[in-house]
Amino acid sequence: MYRTGDLVRRRIDGRIDFIGRVDHQVKLRGFRIELGEIEAVLEDQTGVTQAVVVAREDQPGDIRLVGYYTSEAPLNEATVKAAMGADLPAFMVPTHLVRLETFPLTPNKKVDRKALPAPVAKKVAAPKPAAAPVVQAAPAVAAGTAQDSGRLQAQIAEIWSTVLGVADISGRDSFFDLGGHSLLAVQAHRSIRDELGAKGLSITDIFRFPVLEDLTARVAALTDPAAAAATTPVRSKAPAPVAAPAVAAPEPVAATAAAATPAPAVNDRAQARSDAMARRRAMRARRSA
Repeated sequence: MYRTGDLVRRRIDGRIDFIGRVDHQVKLRGFRIELGEIEAVLEDQTGVTQAVVVAREDQPGDIRLVGYYTSEAPLNEATVKAAMGADLPAFMVPTHLVRLETFPLTPNKKVDRKALPAPVAKKVAAPKPAAAPVVQAAPAVAAGTAQDSGRLQAQIAEIWSTVLGVADISGRDSFFDLGGHSLLAVQAHRSIRDELGAKGLSITDIFRFPVLEDLTARVAALTDPAAAAATTPVRSKAPAPVAAPAVAAPEPVAATAAAATPAPAVNDRAQARSDAMARRRAMRARRSA
């Protein structure tokens, strides 16, 4: 009727029932998202042969984007997410990626999105960070204080696991890298304040200290300032950088050799999908004009 893309049914009395969408557009935390655009970016990743993205609500009120793909070999989820983040805003990067051998199909040989499996709760393997500076512990640290800090970190990790649906959380994991967002941050903040007695913890602390160890230190400072000061690590001075030896510049390569280098292969499926999405946006613009 208004060319909004909504699929409706008109009753005899004139009322209109909303059935769904004629496309795969969804609304997530205030943003209207075209799932086909995310699928095109996912299919453009090296090793991906086919991709489907859906918005799942496995827990009431918690809608998350889940990307399903097929490939010859498993891919590193953190690496794929980082590559997708270079082409998409953060709210369009799927929270979970699931590799399938084949996609479930309907009797019409189309992907059965309702039959796609729920993602399994597991920890995301993040890329290895750069070498951190040597940390030298303060000399006067009681064993009981270290045990209390470890117990507090385990309690916060359990809260994260309940909120995020992710198991096996380590001290250097980030709340947002594990799938957290602003709404889940509010839930985690409320649980930490109520269960651990950190009444001085503000919602901004969840964003300032997204890493589990850092948030644990913050909560410890609010609940027991004396113990938190005793367990503060002392960072040693980094060694002075060594001057690198001078290296002669390489000879320029002939232009003919550069021209002979073959261009990287382009995923035909991803290119076709991107062209289709561009035509769809152009058609909508003409209709609204």
